[in-house]
Amino acid sequence: MANIKSQKKRNRQNEKARLRNKSIMSDLKTSIKKVEEASAAGEPTDELFRDAQIKIDVATQKGVLHPNTAARKKSRLAASLSN
Repeated sequence: MANIKSQKKRNRQNEKARLRNKSIMSDLKTSIKKVEEASAAGEPTDELFRDAQIKIDVATQKGVLHPNTAARKKSRLAASLSN
């Protein structure tokens, strides 16, 4: 445990950010999984795909994902739907 006041504060801030990022990533992974499952089952995926793209963009805007990572995820998801 840190003894320095500023490091204690930094630890609290890091924990809040970690929980926030974890929540965003969990939501993102769930939405991607829903698209993949619907695609495998032969169900319509338009609405789910749009929702997943929006969540990827939100994660990028919040700084959870790097922009190139977001582009790669969207591209691979779209490619998996076209196959």
